[in-house]
Amino acid sequence: MKLACLAALAALLATPLAAQEAPPPAPKLIVFISVDQFSADLFAEYRNHWTGGFARLLQGAVFPSGYQSHAATETCPGHSTLLTGDHPSRTGIIANDWIDLRTPRADKTVYCAEDESVPGSNSNGYTVSDKHLKVPTLGERMKALDPASRVVSVAGKDRAAVMMGGHKVDELWWWNGKAYVSYAGRTEPDAVKRANAAVARQIATEQPAMEVPDFCKPHDRAVTIGAGKSVGTGRFARAAGNASAFRVSPEFDGATLALAAALIQDMKLGRGSAPDIITIGASATDYVGHAYGTEGLEMCLQLASLDRDLGDFFAMLDATGVDYAVGLSADHGGHDLPERNREDAAPMEQRLDAAFSIKAVDQTVATRLGLSGQLLWGGPMGDVWIDPKLPKAQHDRVLAEAAKEIAANPQVQAVFTAAEIAATPRPHSPPETWTLLERARESYVPERSGDLVIALKPRVTPIPDPTKGYVATHGSFWDYDRRVPMLFWRKGMTGFEQPLSVETVDIAPTLGALVGVRFVPGDIDGRCLDLVAGPATSCPN
Repeated sequence: MKLACLAALAALLATPLAAQEAPPPAPKLIVFISVDQFSADLFAEYRNHWTGGFARLLQGAVFPSGYQSHAATETCPGHSTLLTGDHPSRTGIIANDWIDLRTPRADKTVYCAEDESVPGSNSNGYTVSDKHLKVPTLGERMKALDPASRVVSVAGKDRAAVMMGGHKVDELWWWNGKAYVSYAGRTEPDAVKRANAAVARQIATEQPAMEVPDFCKPHDRAVTIGAGKSVGTGRFARAAGNASAFRVSPEFDGATLALAAALIQDMKLGRGSAPDIITIGASATDYVGHAYGTEGLEMCLQLASLDRDLGDFFAMLDATGVDYAVGLSADHGGHDLPERNREDAAPMEQRLDAAFSIKAVDQTVATRLGLSGQLLWGGPMGDVWIDPKLPKAQHDRVLAEAAKEIAANPQVQAVFTAAEIAATPRPHSPPETWTLLERARESYVPERSGDLVIALKPRVTPIPDPTKGYVATHGSFWDYDRRVPMLFWRKGMTGFEQPLSVETVDIAPTLGALVGVRFVPGDIDGRCLDLVAGPATSCPN
């Protein structure tokens, strides 16, 4: 054995240095997939059961502790980090929506992916736009390097498609509840027409209950969450014509991947003179997590189905003969419903007290200070805004009283003022070591963020009544919402696993290095991760 090692070393030393360090050729296609609400906990729980697409990715570079490092662990800010290399403090996307009391329209809530200046619009009936994203995406940088590069983005949610695709896209499509649509005035290509026709036929067809794999059977257990409502045993049987149930099922991701495959084939992505990129937002895991929680039969079936669909998708890519590289991660994690967690020996789990609301805090503060009218806007988790029309002295009194009132609530871990957050230096240590204030700092944008930010205590689910809608959610400061897997794969690469923490802002520079996109140090928050073992590296020196 010793002689063999010495022979290998001698052979390596005899190899010319230039040959040893020659970088691999650039892939012709970058495929990036975001699995909405795919936590590091789910990844760890199911990774030994996968046999399809996830199993292939496990043969590549595996980072099981990727961090959405910021505080506002929601869909829009999370997706804004994935292919920009920046935290929300630089992307400008502080939440799924925020309050802008200075906007001229009556509805002061602004959706992250809308143009609120469109006449007659509101945060529910909005015009999808990329205007709030402040920074370029990897696709934009590829196109700037070579205009022949094509950028395609498809997703189950408009905000996922927009935040990953960016400002300069060749095709961008999302599901609007009835069909895959795009910006007004865009021509619908044949791939989208075929996909919409196929999905319409699928929705019109009754779907039987899914079969349960053996590894999912331990999750098949009903959990009562209120009068007449339980979760944990669903198998996604669907009546014909039920589009809402289609979206909250494994069928949804299959349809989105099928659309992506059709666009790749029709556009001949990866076969042009410059590398192309397609981003895919698989949204069903998030809808399933919200509707049923993360630890029931429903989530097990969802991930088993997604594993198969990803396997089929990669087989399609293989058949094209294109040299492609894959990255997969998530916009945030998630937390299971308290009722099931309490049954599973986690007695500290609780739901938010329905009596705790910003409206109640507003009334208390107004009475205490002898003021009239609404003073506060926001919710019991995240940002709270104070009426900007108040004189500074009144504003400061409202701020102090509101902070004191909120901090006194036993379900609140911390309350930070905008001044405290703004004065906090941006963190540069490993993300698991960040203080709550540092996490809030990376979600802070002065012109959009609130006057106060609330962090609930760990394992407080901010849904008081699960019988009226969602049963579980995300969005907290805590690691169950911050930690997600980061996976990279390319044919022929040497697989490895790095258990130390990395960040989702590292994805863009890592994939960018593969196709020659170089980031100026300090230009983004992320760093390039080496994906090639040995002397050759995908990262620039």
